[in-house]
Amino acid sequence: MSAPAVLPTAPITVDRVLTRGEGLAAPLLRRAARVSLDWDTRQRSRFQARDHLGRALAVFLPRGQVVRGGDVLVAQDGSLIVVEAAPESLLRITVRPDGGRPFDLLRAAYHLGNRHVPMELQETLLQIEPDHVLAEMLVAMGLHVTAVEAGFEPEGGAYGSGHGGGHGHSHGHSHGHSHGHSHGHGHDHHDPAHGPHGHSPGAAA
Repeated sequence: MSAPAVLPTAPITVDRVLTRGEGLAAPLLRRAARVSLDWDTRQRSRFQARDHLGRALAVFLPRGQVVRGGDVLVAQDGSLIVVEAAPESLLRITVRPDGGRPFDLLRAAYHLGNRHVPMELQETLLQIEPDHVLAEMLVAMGLHVTAVEAGFEPEGGAYGSGHGGGHGHSHGHSHGHSHGHSHGHGHDHHDPAHGPHGHSPGAAA
């Protein structure tokens, strides 16, 4: 006699977010399930995921809601799921150790913002999604650019709603290789020294 078929478990429906677990006691958060989500997923209002317990999640949030690392998803059955910002490939921008100035980083942030590039701001560094053309521009401006694997928490004001921007802490480690060498490409980025005119086709929207 054959074994009875195992019916798939219906996904857990999630329809609320608590910013940084506001109002929840620390022991509740320690016992909660966790889910690792990349930035592309965390800026969607509808997505599916699977928590660390293997449970399927069907997430339905208000349109425009952005989920950050440390936020807590609340399911209709009362389940709590703590969100972690999944490590992803990024470019980390810092001042050069051999005589760089803090102003160099401020100048880089201005030119990246002028191109509407999603960007994480921390006190001593910037992080953006990989773009070799922008990397070359930044190196030419005297910045140090390194490929890393880290959680991405870009500023929210320029390209979407949601609380906060970078949380001021790094989630990854540097791979230690610079993007200072030349790559052949057909993108015509505006010279950063000429001021805010036009947008680069190589920049992320």
